[in-house]
Amino acid sequence: MIERSQSSILQVSVHVVGNRGAQELLRISEEPLDVEDDALQDLLLTYFLSNFTTPEYYAFTFSNEDFSLNPLFQFARNIFEEAESFHENTVNIAKHLYEATQHPNIKSGDLYVARLSGVVIDNQSMDAIGIFKSENKETYLKLKANPGDFNLHADEGVNIRKLDKGCLILNRGVEEGYSILIVDNANKSDAQFWKSDFLHVKPVSDAFHHTHNFMNLTRQYVGDQLDEEFSVSKADKIDLLNRSMEFFKSKEQFNQSEFEVEVLADASVIESFRKYEKTFMSDAQIADNFEISAQAVKRQARVFKSVLKLDKNFHIYIHGSRELIEKGYDEAMNKHYYKIYFDEES
Repeated sequence: MIERSQSSILQVSVHVVGNRGAQELLRISEEPLDVEDDALQDLLLTYFLSNFTTPEYYAFTFSNEDFSLNPLFQFARNIFEEAESFHENTVNIAKHLYEATQHPNIKSGDLYVARLSGVVIDNQSMDAIGIFKSENKETYLKLKANPGDFNLHADEGVNIRKLDKGCLILNRGVEEGYSILIVDNANKSDAQFWKSDFLHVKPVSDAFHHTHNFMNLTRQYVGDQLDEEFSVSKADKIDLLNRSMEFFKSKEQFNQSEFEVEVLADASVIESFRKYEKTFMSDAQIADNFEISAQAVKRQARVFKSVLKLDKNFHIYIHGSRELIEKGYDEAMNKHYYKIYFDEES
């Protein structure tokens, strides 16, 4: 998603942020790191940027919706407007993270704050501020070969292909709270910590956001609600998901009325879906007309399941017509069965 061949790191500072709730320490560095070496620059750019693969944008917000009161918005604006204030503001960011680190399950870690240039997104080059937290270390072996002698020792370090938590604040959209990308490989105990407690951001209402939300709504309705109200088989549920996926793949613009007619079809199902949508809207914003994001469709395709699992014996992948699958019950065998019609096998 990010083209980083033109990117460079102008400055980077690192601090060690412990868990304040567990009375661990905050260790502040006195000055930025020296990152002039080209090889080090390349390694750091891989670590900082390669994990941002989803075009899901966020913006700063605050408890009263006034994003200008968000401390991180203020620190970022200071850095963008006055580069000389960089290290001072990285210290402020580290202190802000430390104050937010209260839950006992939140791990301590190394906090990198970087000022970057030449970050290319959507064919546009821009400056950015990156905030990255490394929580997990990996053990590796290092072999040193001397003349007639070999030494092997173990050490710990960061895997540059695995970013635990990060955000990229792009220098655009300052009037709306900046444009922000997020990486958050969270465990269940700190699921809301990075986005809500520390960054305090909200999703931007764009094509990706609306497409993702509506497809998620459909998937949850089929999985949680459909068979609560209607007599449907698992094959029927998979068929509805397949028709939904095909709808989003084949169209550029979404219209909810059109979706209801082509995918849900039955009037009773449409009414049920609309009721479920009102409950879903308490957690997510839903629009009924929007441009469809191909990236969001591709992402949702990973979780739209088209596999019919029968005991531990068979998995049936359903991609085509529901009419070619017939379900029944064999009284002699005392078992359910599916009959599948096809023209040829390959």
